[in-house]
Amino acid sequence: HSKTIRLGTEGAYPPYNFLNDNGEVDGFEREVGDEICLRAELTCEWVTNEWDSIIPNLVSGNYDAIIAGMAITEERDEVIDFTDQYTLPDPSGYLASSQDVDVRNGVIAAQVNTLQASFIAASGAILVEFATPEETVAAVKNGEADAVLADVAFLGPLAEADPDLIMLEQEEVLGGGIGMGVRESDTELKTTLNAAIQSMKNDGTLNALLKKWLPNQLTF
Repeated sequence: HSKTIRLGTEGAYPPYNFLNDNGEVDGFEREVGDEICLRAELTCEWVTNEWDSIIPNLVSGNYDAIIAGMAITEERDEVIDFTDQYTLPDPSGYLASSQDVDVRNGVIAAQVNTLQASFIAASGAILVEFATPEETVAAVKNGEADAVLADVAFLGPLAEADPDLIMLEQEEVLGGGIGMGVRESDTELKTTLNAAIQSMKNDGTLNALLKKWLPNQLTF
């Protein structure tokens, strides 16, 4: 018989995770998570949680795993544990309103507690942080920021859809790929999830989902 685990995601970072017209969690990570649960013989429930409290609320038990476009970093690994990565490191890009933005000295927006925010803080540019991905883009549109740094997979479609926004050519490759986050005490769950992720790598299922949702991403 299967155990129920709760999967926590943000639901605001397409194509990784978002809420569809029915208000349900959708996207790359919904399909990856559901497939992992199927192979691990787990019954899974999806819950959404704001990004800035997503790690504390895993630790305190509101859900059992994070699957939310979260790159594996040493800092996060001190607080929680990670499964094996289910994406390879994705380039981050700058969305701006003009080509002549100086990304090293300008005002650059990023979502709070992200690799991109840490990178900008160390780069010498002026960092402005926002709670949600949507707000980082709004900051560029309303002139609060010269550009936003985020995953190309998230920003690229926004640039294509909005004539006032462009992607700069410069990209940054940050972090070590995305994994699921689990509590440090949940070693058995981590082992179970890793086995499912590995089987998806082995039979090409993960690459097929990467090609569907993240067509410019590196595959395994």
